[in-house]
Amino acid sequence: MKIKEPKMIIGWREWLALPDLNVPAIKAKIDTGAKTSALHAFDVIPFERDGARLVSFNVHPLQGNDDIKIPCEAPLVDRRTVTNSGGDSQKRYVISTTLRIAGRSWPIELTLTNRDQMKFRMLLGRNAMTRRLIVDPQLSLQAGSRHGATVYAKSQK
Repeated sequence: MKIKEPKMIIGWREWLALPDLNVPAIKAKIDTGAKTSALHAFDVIPFERDGARLVSFNVHPLQGNDDIKIPCEAPLVDRRTVTNSGGDSQKRYVISTTLRIAGRSWPIELTLTNRDQMKFRMLLGRNAMTRRLIVDPQLSLQAGSRHGATVYAKSQK
């Protein structure tokens, strides 16, 4: 019998990792008002390999820093219409990947979209949090306050 882990308490923004995408750290806004999680992606190209549907794309994991670019590839789950915070609908690619936060990991779905104009490169929606996380809006960066900056500073040397 598998023992159920207690829910983790996180703040309104957190450093996360997406290990399947080779993204060691990305600061995400934790958004209980959003159903779906979203990742900043550009140069998005769907393709097939050996009968499997995939998508390739690039990620700038740090806001305001386009020097760091991570090429990614992931299974393509779907293409869905998503309504953004401004009320506009847009068709987005949906991928499946692994989320890691504070030593815990689980599979999530992410939509790919251009978040250049947003403060955060990733938005963690409630589907990815269900039965695992509790959000305390008074808290911030509970999973490591400088984790991402440290990871990328080391990689630049």
